[in-house]
Amino acid sequence: MADHPIPSSRARDLVAGAYDTHIHVAPDVMKRRIDDLALAPRFAEVGLAGFVLKSHYVPTAERAAVVNAAVPECRAVGAITLNGSVGGLNPIAVDIAGRGGAQVVWLPTVDSANQRECTASEPEGATPPMWARLQDELRADGMAADPVDVLDQNGAVREITRQVLRVIAKHDMTLATGHLSTAEIEVVARAAVDEGVRRVVVTHPEFTSQRVQTERQRALAQTGVLLERCFTTPYTGKVSWQTWVDNIRAAGPENSVLSSDLGQPFNPPVEDGLAILADWLLAEGFTEPEIRTMAVDNSRWIAGADAERAGTRTATEEVSR
Repeated sequence: MADHPIPSSRARDLVAGAYDTHIHVAPDVMKRRIDDLALAPRFAEVGLAGFVLKSHYVPTAERAAVVNAAVPECRAVGAITLNGSVGGLNPIAVDIAGRGGAQVVWLPTVDSANQRECTASEPEGATPPMWARLQDELRADGMAADPVDVLDQNGAVREITRQVLRVIAKHDMTLATGHLSTAEIEVVARAAVDEGVRRVVVTHPEFTSQRVQTERQRALAQTGVLLERCFTTPYTGKVSWQTWVDNIRAAGPENSVLSSDLGQPFNPPVEDGLAILADWLLAEGFTEPEIRTMAVDNSRWIAGADAERAGTRTATEEVSR
């Protein structure tokens, strides 16, 4: 993958003002292509508004504050992922993160029961996620965390999960479903809405440990959640581009949000991800307004930059903007 696509100027213009709501950059516990302080001016230079700092292992609100003080032209957004390293489903950790300015809360990823139990092998030629080796090393050293279950043995939402959801709602944070299974996603998404969470996104539904079927993506979209379309999922061979595109069409562009999931040394520059996706979608026949909705409007909602989701404002609010 040495020869990466170069975004067109048209694509750059289409994604201007967007947030990349899912990136993995340094400082991190594994090698990354770039660090957050170096990335921020690159985002500003190409017209992107900001990015959400995702780590599978540590909260990132403090790093976001450092970036924002150093490069105010680009807004870094903090997050927390509820894996074993932060105590799993830990409402105290979520509350502290929210008080510290974090916006996005990922449910368990590398330590989810689904990810641990997933028996689906990577497609031939697919690039394995970088965290897989670290998980193996922790396990070899006898430090594997217990699987983090969001549902009880009867398939009902655990009370500790509901407590986390209530904290997310209190701080008007964004819930991302992490590496849960389809059945878990459906149950937790409904519970999140019931508990008052306004911003819910289904994390890369095409990823190997998710594989959310098209009809179930469509049903999820009807509940008001957004479906995240990550660049790296098809780019690294985990799903075909055709399946990725077909799912967007089936669920509706208005119900999708583009992100890159970039930061790995072998993948394209992080600041190019959204624009590369825009070029790809243009070639597939998507309209400029559809791409703007997915890349800009919906990403700004997920990142907490906009108080209301585009398309839900009243006529009076639109006139006053």
